[in-house]
Amino acid sequence: MTTFPAGTFTPAPGRGRVGRMLFVHARTEAMLTLRNSEQILLTLLIPVALLVGLTVLDILDLPDPRVDSVVPRVFALAVMSSAFTGQAIALGFDRRYGVLKRLAATALPRWLLVSGRAVAGLVVVAVQLVVLGVLAAIMGWAPGLAGLAWAVLLVLVGTLSFGALGVLLGGALKAEVVLALANVVWFVLLLGGGIVVPPDSMPGALGDVVMLLPSGALTDGLHTALVDGGAPGWPVFAVLVGWGAVATLVATRTTKLS
Repeated sequence: MTTFPAGTFTPAPGRGRVGRMLFVHARTEAMLTLRNSEQILLTLLIPVALLVGLTVLDILDLPDPRVDSVVPRVFALAVMSSAFTGQAIALGFDRRYGVLKRLAATALPRWLLVSGRAVAGLVVVAVQLVVLGVLAAIMGWAPGLAGLAWAVLLVLVGTLSFGALGVLLGGALKAEVVLALANVVWFVLLLGGGIVVPPDSMPGALGDVVMLLPSGALTDGLHTALVDGGAPGWPVFAVLVGWGAVATLVATRTTKLS
């Protein structure tokens, strides 16, 4: 059998470095999301509209400056929109069009496919929050530095938790069902999940139930960090981690490639 010295053929066959593969895969996923007009509407334009609308219009009874109370809600919405709804819909249609099957046939290991999507999700959320934060600062938002570190940690945990829920939904059902169900869940959590209407304004024990939802826990934690400048209580992290862990466990058993 004839052998050739290393470097004879360019590009050299074989799997690339893990770090390089992760970077390229995450960059590709992030760019596909940011170029998708429907995803931009969901992940950026609607949060921007709510940020401006709830700050300028006296729709909810909020203390002055209103923007301080609006920002945590809009940040939580941005995380949920991108990590859960956007992720679920994208995954559902990737399965429908055979994208996952083709990626699984490449040199990318399964864990790297998941990691690439997770990193891409964090990048998209970071872009969202930078845009929303700059706009909020223009409108008079001045967050305390003490709570920013806690807010970053909450966003990280919240993104991973909602991302796992998105994978659970998008990896098990048909694309059309995922599209409808993900938008319904998004709308329900927006209005009744502790984002627009705070849990303490809800009747009876409904507020306590809402605080057990990832949307309610994330919004409450961001409010504590960004408005009060304090450390969120451990129940906030427990709720987010709990939802994420259960969703991950179930998704590993139910996610399909097609």
